[in-house]
Amino acid sequence: MKKFLTITLIILVLLGAAGYAVWHFGTNIASEKIIDTVKSNLTDENLEEIKTYIENDPKVQQIVSEVATTNPDTLPFQTKEEATRVLITKVGVNRLLDIQEQAQNGSINPDELLTEIEGKLSDEEITAFKYVLYKELYK
Repeated sequence: MKKFLTITLIILVLLGAAGYAVWHFGTNIASEKIIDTVKSNLTDENLEEIKTYIENDPKVQQIVSEVATTNPDTLPFQTKEEATRVLITKVGVNRLLDIQEQAQNGSINPDELLTEIEGKLSDEEITAFKYVLYKELYK
C-alpha cells in the first residue's frame, strides 16, 4: 500500500510538472507568434507613422512620458513573454482570437475593447503592459 501511494504521488508530481512546463513554454511560443505577426504586419513606414502619431497626440505623449519614467523593478512583469502569459490567463485565448478577428475586419470598437481589457487587469498590470509596449516600440 505504501509503495502504491509513493508511485501515485510521483506520477502526480511528474504530471503537474509536465503541465506547468507545457503552459509555460506554450505561452512563450504564443507570445513569439503574436510578436512575429505584429512585426510582419508593421513595416518601417508603419512604425514611423505610429511613432509620429505618438509624438503628435498629447494624451498618448503623456502616457509615454509616464511610462518612460517608470521603475521596471516595481512592475509585475517586464517582458513580452510575461505580458502574453498574463493576457492569456486574464483574457483567455478564445477572446484574444475573437479580438484579432474583429480587428482584422474592422468590427471592433477600440473604446469598448479598452474598457473590457482594463476591467480584467490591475492598474499595475496595465502600467506593465504600457512599459513593455514602450520598450518594444523604442528599442
